[in-house]
Amino acid sequence: MLLKDFVENKLTCYEQGFDDWKEAIRANGVPLKREGYIDDQYIDAVIACVEKYGPYIVIAPNIAMPHSTEGAPGVYKTGIGFMKTEEPVHFDPNDPEKDARLFFMLASNDPDAHLNNIMQLADMLSNDDLVADLLAAKNDEDVLAVAEKYNEE
Repeated sequence: MLLKDFVENKLTCYEQGFDDWKEAIRANGVPLKREGYIDDQYIDAVIACVEKYGPYIVIAPNIAMPHSTEGAPGVYKTGIGFMKTEEPVHFDPNDPEKDARLFFMLASNDPDAHLNNIMQLADMLSNDDLVADLLAAKNDEDVLAVAEKYNEE
């Protein structure tokens, strides 16, 4: 469901790479902003959290889940924006485990829907083969093929 939702709600983007992680987070927010889920205040809040707490958003090698605190300003709808980069984004130049290529920006104004999204995302990302296929994806068609391959409803 999540992968199809990303595509159907126009919450995806595909990039070559970025000079720094802040640019990557801003780019990950573009589809959410364009579709009315968030505004720049939220993107700024996400960046401020990473500056304050470090790269906690990198939840596994190659996977980042940019988000801010509950009740952060600039959130209008609950959703997840998906971005895939060809080149790794470095959150800590001394720790390659903190590089990411798959970004799932979380935005929430509904705690129940948000929790459901996080549970679905965690379940999806626990499948190493699915993650490998997402890392190979180049566009929405590839993402939809991954969804179909794993019988995502």
